[in-house]
Amino acid sequence: MHLLYCDESNLEHRAGEFLIYGGLVIDAARALELSHAIDHIRKRAKVDRDFRLKFNPGPKNFSHEDFIALKQAVIETAVEYGALLLVYVVLHDIASNADEARRNGINTVCCHFDWLLNRRNGPGLVLIDRFNDEGNRIEAHLSEKFSVGVRGLPYSREMRLNNIIGFHYSAVGQSHFPSLVDIALGSLRFAINAHSRNEENYMETARKLISILTPLFYREPPAPGISELSFQFSPKVIRSERYREKYQALKDFLASAGMDTQQPITDRRMY
Repeated sequence: MHLLYCDESNLEHRAGEFLIYGGLVIDAARALELSHAIDHIRKRAKVDRDFRLKFNPGPKNFSHEDFIALKQAVIETAVEYGALLLVYVVLHDIASNADEARRNGINTVCCHFDWLLNRRNGPGLVLIDRFNDEGNRIEAHLSEKFSVGVRGLPYSREMRLNNIIGFHYSAVGQSHFPSLVDIALGSLRFAINAHSRNEENYMETARKLISILTPLFYREPPAPGISELSFQFSPKVIRSERYREKYQALKDFLASAGMDTQQPITDRRMY
């Protein structure tokens, strides 16, 4: 059994920036060990047991450096226990609205999780960070993920997610794992935004964050780089040259910091 804890980041629409949806895959056989390891990190750092750990804000008694060290320790522990990060990014300029983009992100990440489970020969459970979208469409959306699967794929009208046994809600404070995915995606958001906003004063931190996150991504030997199952730029075909340049610039920036993604940035259908 594998668990997929999901969350979003950069939901607010800003031209030239990317919405991020992602999930952290955790082997249920190692989940208790990982949870206890995070317990130990919190106790060693003297984090109050009631504090809900996220990318921001940190505990009131922590310095900026102390909080960075705490988050780094949590991510490195996730790497140690074999956690994997599955990510979907879409330019806000292309997305019709944030709610629909988030639902598309759920589709993509869950689909990739199902494919990954084929390789792991086991079932999975999806836990979505609870939110309310317009018209509360998320309830029906998750029910459809279980009963039908994913609709409207370019190569199939619908595809059942046969390896996933359920779709449920989670929240920070109910487990260490929502905190973990929030920190991972928050770190990725910080790095991507530093690039998108040309914030040179944050570039050193951005590159360091990428180097810390990179081991969480899935690779499929013998192919080099990070599998598209683990990091997908959406859409896969980008007709506008102006937008294509933004995606290519992001891909190049990530690669320059050690996060080499396999997916090509193209205006042509390759599937």
